Amino acid sequence: MEEQSHEQGSIETSPSSSSVDHKTWIETQDFLKKKLIAEDDFTWRLAVTGRSMEKEEEVLKYVGGVDISYSKEDPSMACGILVVLDLQTLQVVYEDFSIVTLHVPYLPGFLAFREAPVLLELLEKMKTNANPLYPQLLMVDGNGTLHPRAKEDYAQDFVTLKGCSGRIWGVAVRSTGGSLKPIFISVGHRIALDTAIRIVKMTCKFRVPEPIRQADIRSRDYVRKHQMRMSK
Repeated sequence: MEEQSHEQGSIETSPSSSSVDHKTWIETQDFLKKKLIAEDDFTWRLAVTGRSMEKEEEVLKYVGGVDISYSKEDPSMACGILVVLDLQTLQVVYEDFSIVTLHVPYLPGFLAFREAPVLLELLEKMKTNANPLYPQLLMVDGNGTLHPRAKEDYAQDFVTLKGCSGRIWGVAVRSTGGSLKPIFISVGHRIALDTAIRIVKMTCKFRVPEPIRQADIRSRDYVRKHQMRMSK
């Protein structure tokens, strides 16, 4: 399948750092936390070898990855990217970039308030255009529900990260046979941890899942090639 590529002009994110209300951010996080669905809640199914699929069954085919890379000359300038991969081939079939000026400061634990608006705009643009390659699943390089006070509990071929309350927040997985450094998997929304683990393993040609890896590579490459333009 031929890769679709798009690019949009520079935009600016809203509030300046002086107007950021950290209390509002915390309230928003708490509100969204209550709406979290940590189990499978979707219409598609994973294709299983040896199992025939019903004609009406929807199979997971398109997986998205997002990332933002920053200009070394001007940290407020960044390139947001959305890529979509075909799950069977792990080839990029769609990509879109957005050059942005970010005014929201980086604060640990609140990164989504700085970066998410840029990435959501790329997704919304794709949905508005009714693009048939719109991802059924999105992979993000972030914490998910993973808790910083988690402790290790060895099980199967991964390390379960269990919080003080006994809740499992995620797992540490050696994604490829030759990888010495694990990756951490944690659910976002409307997917169970077991399903997330299976999909991550299906998308790992190298240590990092291919949707995230391609988003990172391509956004960094774009910044490097267009550094002068971004700094204007």
